[in-house]
Amino acid sequence: MKKAYINGNIITVNESNDRVRSFAVQGNKIIKTGTDEEVLSYVGADCEIIDLQGKTILPGFNDSHLHLLNYAYSLTKIDCNELCSIEEIIDTSKSFAAKNNIPPGEWIQGRGWNEVYLKENRSLSRDDLDKISTEHPIIFTRVCEHIVTVNSKALEIAGINEKTPNPWGGEIERDSKGRLTGVLKETARYLPYKIIPKKSIEEIKKMLIDAIEVVSSYGITSVQTDDFETFSDKNWREIIKAYEEIMQEGKLNVRVYEQCLLPDINRLKDFIDQGNYSGKGNEYFKIGPLKLLTDGSLGGRTAYLTIPYSDAPDTRGISVFTQSELDELIITAHTNNMRIVCHAIGDEAMRMVLESYEKAQKAKKDSDARMGIIHVQITDEEIAEKFKNQNILAYIEPICINSDMHIAEERIGEKLLKTSYNYRTFCDMGIVTPMSSDCPVDSLNPIDSIYVGVNRKDFNGYPSGGWMPEQRLTVEQMIRGFTIQSAYASFEENSKGSIEEGKLADFIILSEDITAVNPDRLRAVYVEETYLGGRCVYKKKKYDTSEFCVVL
Repeated sequence: MKKAYINGNIITVNESNDRVRSFAVQGNKIIKTGTDEEVLSYVGADCEIIDLQGKTILPGFNDSHLHLLNYAYSLTKIDCNELCSIEEIIDTSKSFAAKNNIPPGEWIQGRGWNEVYLKENRSLSRDDLDKISTEHPIIFTRVCEHIVTVNSKALEIAGINEKTPNPWGGEIERDSKGRLTGVLKETARYLPYKIIPKKSIEEIKKMLIDAIEVVSSYGITSVQTDDFETFSDKNWREIIKAYEEIMQEGKLNVRVYEQCLLPDINRLKDFIDQGNYSGKGNEYFKIGPLKLLTDGSLGGRTAYLTIPYSDAPDTRGISVFTQSELDELIITAHTNNMRIVCHAIGDEAMRMVLESYEKAQKAKKDSDARMGIIHVQITDEEIAEKFKNQNILAYIEPICINSDMHIAEERIGEKLLKTSYNYRTFCDMGIVTPMSSDCPVDSLNPIDSIYVGVNRKDFNGYPSGGWMPEQRLTVEQMIRGFTIQSAYASFEENSKGSIEEGKLADFIILSEDITAVNPDRLRAVYVEETYLGGRCVYKKKKYDTSEFCVVL
């Protein structure tokens, strides 16, 4: 049956950014937009009419880069995000282990610690985790996901000792006396990761379904997600199978574009040889681009810089690949119908990626390759010009400013800071800027991202005038980044990302007009209902609880 949604404030996000009063849906598609009279005349008498009562409608949000399965996995771990001291982490973890009756020898896992917000203002150490238990192997992941801390038992089980060499692209941290601190950076993380027991497909499915309910509550109808290395076995076949089974069961209430983390050339070739390519799939699950992590994070001083860190002049960070390794992976993908996106936070990492992209285009010219770089934090004018000239997509992440503003200048210095986090500059240059959360590193809620991007303030309203306020984005720019520009990143701008005739009926109903509220109140706006292909997949109840509408 047709449905006509009338009497609304509908932000279409079409090319002209028009607003209309009404739209009609038949099946999973939008069939008409316009005035109430135009839409009602078009659909005729055989139609259900929904009065929006002036509510604001947006296309469903599309997060251009997150880690959905990792977020799902994190919901089963000790959450350190709101813990303010190492002592509190220790006490919370002891209670967690006791409450869950975790037997000796089994792993205790946590995530989200950030020394910036801890009273002690330092990283977790093996000694801290040993206070939780010496009978359990323990691993806690830093908020950036690029650094972990393990306890003595985990070091023992993983076979890591003072004589263990650093793996390429990683560091086993030692103190001034050569003793292991328990901190493992970048590729060194995989030494304990590979011995943590993997999850079954049924366990993966359960975690994903639970996480997707939260995704729907934030109005997200599409995700571009990096999932293949969430578990120790790095089994991409099982991840794809889990998604496909959820889809077949009618429970995949979000559209998935898989960013395929395959940093080993043999794994990449095997993936391609099995008949995989970007765009393979359907409107619910598609194979996306090759995804590569080329450096680390600013907070962990592992982002790869051209110059040494201002507050740690003995390091420039970590490059995960040599230039030749990066070239081989990117050229192999590009010449075999795989699109490419690369995580790069440091300016030198971005230069390496841009060089590899240029070489790939020489190997096989593609004027519509839509190669991208994720995060785009530490930049300069030359890098911005290369984005523009090479037509590179900038997957920007305004939400990261919530925490990075407190450390950026001391890490990189005043001069480089002036050209970093320059998201408004990128937008004004006409560079396509899909928006991302990088969840679980930062908040999954796109409205949190919109608040930070528009105000350039942290969640506490600091600083009052905004951090580097000349780089504020408009609400409209943020909305386009989380809708049509993210759809463009996955080559789906003709099927979703705006409320237009012929497109999928993915839309959300907001509590207020997000373009009209005081910018400082943006986080008070919330999603009332979420629709995927015309189906209600989330509806907020009146009293702060949520009802998930799974319509099969």
